[in-house]
Amino acid sequence: MNKKKKKSSSAGSAGLYTKSIRKCFVLFMLPTFAAFCIGFIWPFIQGIYLSFCKFTVPQDAKFVGFDNYIEALTDAGFQHSFWYTTLFAVVSIIAINVLAFTVAYFLTQNIKGANVFRTVFFMPNLIGGIVLGYIWSMIFDGILSKYGTYLLAETKYGFWGMLILMCWQQVGYMMIIYIAGLQSISDDMIEAAKIDGANKWQTLWRITIPNVMSSITICVFLTLTNSFKLFDQNLALTNGMPISFEEGGTMVNTTEMLALNIYKTFYTGANSRGVAQAKAVVFFILVAVLALAQLRMTREKEVQQ
Repeated sequence: MNKKKKKSSSAGSAGLYTKSIRKCFVLFMLPTFAAFCIGFIWPFIQGIYLSFCKFTVPQDAKFVGFDNYIEALTDAGFQHSFWYTTLFAVVSIIAINVLAFTVAYFLTQNIKGANVFRTVFFMPNLIGGIVLGYIWSMIFDGILSKYGTYLLAETKYGFWGMLILMCWQQVGYMMIIYIAGLQSISDDMIEAAKIDGANKWQTLWRITIPNVMSSITICVFLTLTNSFKLFDQNLALTNGMPISFEEGGTMVNTTEMLALNIYKTFYTGANSRGVAQAKAVVFFILVAVLALAQLRMTREKEVQQ
């Protein structure tokens, strides 16, 4: 009887404790929610409103309707940056994830010094993008100068230069995520595949890859968003150069990505800030739609597996 009374009293005290926490939930959440509203929600709403205005500072904003969006979407530089960024994102997603998975796969095969290699591969991710851009610009110019050219001479050099920089920086980070996924695969499953006569290639495609789909989802999402949002590396490495002239004499920076195009538009002149804000809203919608679509497609494959 005494034991039952003790259990009932402990359960009752636990219930009272839970109720008291629930009562204080709003009180504890209020500071964080207030900071979120002040630091994110309000600037986001204000940014959408300013995309419909001409302004120098937000206080003198003048509503102009969809003029900013029309000007942004008809801007040859913005259109070029969109297709250039899309191409870069597709190539970088494939390159980074293939390299990261390959490195992670070999580093989970019980090789000597695996922890040292993991540290070495991860270290470039700790260096800032601006610093990496200037370092790699000197490296590329030093190599290309032997062939009588330099990094900003042609668009293709800037493209592949940014791709190499992006891979060098991001592969180590994605490798850590893939290693976590590979280590979560049961050894019994691998042994069962070997007993059934599967070779290493079959085990990789039939067992390993399907069981790391959650890691693939995360890595593809991160590389997709990072590729589209690339700014500091683009600024330091090429600054959008070289320049070409389209029909009608329109000047286009051939290696300028979307984020850098928005930045330059904002600081071109006082009357262009509304256009830059409209570009930023279009940019946000584009990245959000692509990221959500990618998450949905890859998560469906996780469920199927």
